[in-house]
Amino acid sequence: MHAADAAGTYIPHFCYHKKLSIAANCRMCLVEVEKAPKPMPACATPVTQGMVVRTKSDKAIKAQKSVMEFLLINHPLDCPICDQGGECQLQDLAVGYGASASRYTEEKRVVFHKDVGPLISMQEMSRCIHCTRCVRFGQEVAGVMELGMRNRGEHSEITTFVGRTVDSELSGNMIDICPVGALTSKPFRYSARTWELSRRKSVSPHDSTGANLVVQVKANQVMRVVPLENEDVNECWIADRDRFSYEAVNSEQRLTQPLLKQGGPNGPVWQAVDWNTALDYVADGLKRIKAEFGVGGIGAVGSAHATAEELHLLAKLVRGIGSENIDVRTRHADAGNLAAPGKARWLGTSIASLSNLDRAFVIGSFLRKDHPLFAQRLRQACKRGAQVHSLHAVHDDWLLPLATQLTAAPSAWGQALAGVAAAVAAAKGVPAPVTAEAGAEARAIATSLLTGERKAVLLGNAAAQHPQASSLLALANWIAVECGASVGYLSEAANTVGAQLVGAVPRQGGLSAAQMLAQPMKALLLLDVEPGLDAADGAAARVALQGAGLVVALTAFKDAAVENADVLLPIAPFTETSGTFVNAEGLAQSFTGVVKPLGDARPAWKVLRVLGNLLGLDGFGHESSEDVRAEALGEPAALASRLDNTPCVPVAAPAAHAGLERIADVPIYAADSLVRRASSLQLTADARPPVAALPAALWQQLGLHAGDRVLVAQGQTAVVLPARLDATLAAQAVRVSAGHPATQALGPMFGPLTVEKA
Repeated sequence: MHAADAAGTYIPHFCYHKKLSIAANCRMCLVEVEKAPKPMPACATPVTQGMVVRTKSDKAIKAQKSVMEFLLINHPLDCPICDQGGECQLQDLAVGYGASASRYTEEKRVVFHKDVGPLISMQEMSRCIHCTRCVRFGQEVAGVMELGMRNRGEHSEITTFVGRTVDSELSGNMIDICPVGALTSKPFRYSARTWELSRRKSVSPHDSTGANLVVQVKANQVMRVVPLENEDVNECWIADRDRFSYEAVNSEQRLTQPLLKQGGPNGPVWQAVDWNTALDYVADGLKRIKAEFGVGGIGAVGSAHATAEELHLLAKLVRGIGSENIDVRTRHADAGNLAAPGKARWLGTSIASLSNLDRAFVIGSFLRKDHPLFAQRLRQACKRGAQVHSLHAVHDDWLLPLATQLTAAPSAWGQALAGVAAAVAAAKGVPAPVTAEAGAEARAIATSLLTGERKAVLLGNAAAQHPQASSLLALANWIAVECGASVGYLSEAANTVGAQLVGAVPRQGGLSAAQMLAQPMKALLLLDVEPGLDAADGAAARVALQGAGLVVALTAFKDAAVENADVLLPIAPFTETSGTFVNAEGLAQSFTGVVKPLGDARPAWKVLRVLGNLLGLDGFGHESSEDVRAEALGEPAALASRLDNTPCVPVAAPAAHAGLERIADVPIYAADSLVRRASSLQLTADARPPVAALPAALWQQLGLHAGDRVLVAQGQTAVVLPARLDATLAAQAVRVSAGHPATQALGPMFGPLTVEKA
């Protein structure tokens, strides 16, 4: 099959897929091999010297037509109503290899439908041809076998284990690789025909992979999102949040006109106004505040899910007013962990190279849920023999074999890394950067990292958000240099790297996002930020906004969790604007809007451009987003020279705290404004309300049993949450998710907390 592909010869097939193992189930690829007594399956037949293969001979064609007849014996005749009609591999091949009539007159078999969750429909499993692509995808790519085949012969059927749901964060890819209409998209089902859809390229606005997408549109509405193959970025896969978050752009929560808060007899009410009125109000307010209080109290907090063009103009606007208070690092506790001006922290290697690593040391990452496609690449590396090590306060199942798990409470991560550095120093006979004790796990990690050729030290979202992030980078960098490895950040969002490159981070004494969201500002511009959910300290952010002066929220949603906002300006999500995202490896990928903005919504770069002109600032005369991109990023070829992971502090091992500490993940479907409003994603197992996960010793100390609830307190606030035992947690750590309404009343994502039985 590979040889035929390389020679440009097409061989019909169903079960073969270039990214999956060979199964040879369907037999559709039978070909004639000279001197072989019978036709051979092309997918499972190795090439040998001097082999002569005929793919279009009478013998091969007759064999392929016979297989097609068998496949169609039990296949239902429901093409006119099948959701896969028009893009079905079986339908296409039946035209060339099927007969015009069937010799089979018996009753066709029936397979009862299964409910496997809100994303995949298995309503028509009678169509299944048992190619097992979905089974192999789960085992080999997603890393978990959620589907399997039971029974034999005509009783065979694909199903889940004892009625469970399919919960993988990559499960939607099973829909793409199903060659018939057995697995279909539940949200898209029966909403459009494939030939009615126009297809437009785009880029995912969620994690830092920058997955390439094809957005399919009907009547100016996004109907479906599927992957666009790019071997160097996302291969042919996308995560479920890339695939299904489009539901949010069509939701009833969309903000379609500017709103001003007006005083009413029963308190403030939202009043719909035109754009001129809203922008004049904002511009006048900013001028008045600058004249009365100066520029120190004026600031802007952007989202790293916004485009480079939007963030460039936001930074330019704030600096044009005279302030340096601009930041996108809403969840970061260490404001000083910044690259030099004009440079950016990045992955440290290419995304494609993750699949070929020999050694990887992952520090502070909820890898599977933060970066599903990076996890998939490391899974492939492990199959090739790579050794992956992790340092964390809790060890989720990454669905890949971990060579070493180093467990420490968050404040002890610095000391744990210092232990690895000490082990590396001892093995190499060089002075250790700091004095530390190297345990057995640290020595195992050091020994592993000193062998192998392709190596990477990778810092995850929790390591970037950590209060000691600068020290963690310095230690990780020392270890990487001594071991000949690359060092870098997996990066939180679609445009974390781009935001740094366009200067949407504070310079010269400007306030960080954490500082702006912890004190009442005189004027605060929020670009696609919901402070209670996006801030490192949601409770402090909500209090700060209550005392703020002018709060302007540029948002796509009218239910945006921006309490005490004075103005809501409707901006377009990624499907309705053009822009650029710079992914973790520093690759700038531009895209165009695929539909017109809804109602009176406008691309944020246009809103900021007009606002800049109303404020009388220079340099806001851009005609297109391409003009903004050229000014913001310059030549794409020059971006590589601006990527820099050099630490900004000397190597040191910070002291650990005593007592219980919080470790906070951001659930995969609570990470940004789009996934929070994608109705199908909110019905998945990953979107269940947060619980308080407790280590074994604390569980026993509190005398807890399954189903009990605990009171979790941080500072002045407390919440009651269901308790869950997690034996992988560090003894001093308690896991409570952030970014969710149920926990936004709590304090910082890192820091001391108390737990008692409720």
